[in-house]
Amino acid sequence: MALNPSAPARKALAAIATGVRDVAWADPSQYHLTLRFIGPATPELQRAIELALARVSVRSFFLPVEGVGAFPPRGRPNVLWAGTGRGHPLLHQLRQQVDDSLLAAAVPLELRAFVPHFTLGRCADAATVAVQHWLKKHRDFAGPIWPVESFELMNSISRPGGPEYRTVRSYGLGK
Repeated sequence: MALNPSAPARKALAAIATGVRDVAWADPSQYHLTLRFIGPATPELQRAIELALARVSVRSFFLPVEGVGAFPPRGRPNVLWAGTGRGHPLLHQLRQQVDDSLLAAAVPLELRAFVPHFTLGRCADAATVAVQHWLKKHRDFAGPIWPVESFELMNSISRPGGPEYRTVRSYGLGK
């Protein structure tokens, strides 16, 4: 489950996703904010997931695109990301309803802290100093606020240049 940013938000993210050698920068068309990762699903589990998500009911909201960081937060970075600033309470409500609906449908979930972010690049062999410079340079990053009017059930397909994400089904949020 994921949120797809607006075109202006995607453009702002792409504008900062550059400047460090040996970072595998994500294709801007693939930017998304993961609400919940499930992993491989049988057709039966896929159907249960789709039905469970149809029960989610959260009103639409606006979300900022701001701040940058790295995973892990300490040590050698593996991932560079942009965040949602302080986010929005409805973002966390949406995540909670997604989880509650999936758990009610007996969908197994990984216990993991929710850190809303857009993965911009993977740092396989990038020099830590260069990554730290990028983080400092963009620490005050603020992109446009964008309307969140739906969330998507997405499928990840492994490709040599990195994963490709495709929308399986979209779920509208209330007004």
